[in-house]
This record gives sequence, C-alpha cells and structure tokens, in this order.
Amino acid sequence: MINQLRIYEIPESNAGPFHDRFRDQACPIFERHGFRILAMWESRKDDKVYFVYLLAWRDADEMQSCWEAFMADEEWAEIKRVTGARHGTFVNGIEEFVLEPTAYSQALGEI
Repeated sequence: MINQLRIYEIPESNAGPFHDRFRDQACPIFERHGFRILAMWESRKDDKVYFVYLLAWRDADEMQSCWEAFMADEEWAEIKRVTGARHGTFVNGIEEFVLEPTAYSQALGEI
C-alpha cells in the first residue's frame, strides 16, 4: 500500500465554493473512479489557505490509472468549466507527495 498526500493552495475568497465543489462534486467522482480518501484538512499559514487530503492506493499503477480516469472524466471537466466561469480560480497551486511506508512503519490501514 502507498499513500498520496495532496496539498492545494486555494484563494481565501473561494474557500467556500472550493469546499462545496470538492465535497459535493469531486468526491462522488473520485469514488466512482476508485479513489479512497482517508482524511481531509484545511490549514492556514502565512495568510494562505491550504486544503490537504490523504489518499490510499494499492500501488503506483492503481494511483496512476485512477488519476488518468478522473482527469479524463467528462462530468468533471464540465464541473470545472462551469464553476471556474462562475467563481474564477479555485486552486493557486498543488503539491503532491507519494508516501511509501518504511519497513518499521505502522501502516494506516490495509486495502
């Protein structure tokens, strides 16, 4: 099992619409494409707002194929088009870390 940590810097003015879109639209599409979200957080630092979430994957191949399917999803593309036209920028930047457990780590859970 591997985990993927994703950190989005989001404009404070769009934090509400971002969370609404992620919760109500992105999460159901993620689920349809096999994503397993373990946890989600919001953090603030240096006058910036961050949305952070942790995903669980069986392996790197599953992670890659699920992301490819999600990014090619026509419903998601339309949601991004419509919400972007209405609210403007939703994400200023993304950081991503693939986390592979060490031999002496307690895993967060088995898949």
